[in-house]
Amino acid sequence: MFGVGFPELLVVLLVCLLLFGANRLPEIGKSLGESIREFKRAMKDTQDDDSKKIKDETKKNG
Repeated sequence: MFGVGFPELLVVLLVCLLLFGANRLPEIGKSLGESIREFKRAMKDTQDDDSKKIKDETKKNG
């Protein structure tokens, strides 16, 4: 995708380990996962709202 292979990923993980420490990495991963999940849920809700509005408008005009 971005040309990120195993060596690059390993370097990124080592830098994160050095910056945040082994104790904080699981907390950061959990927070990141929750953030991504919430973002996806918000995007889905927005799409559902938009499609519902379109259906309602077509019923009124049709």
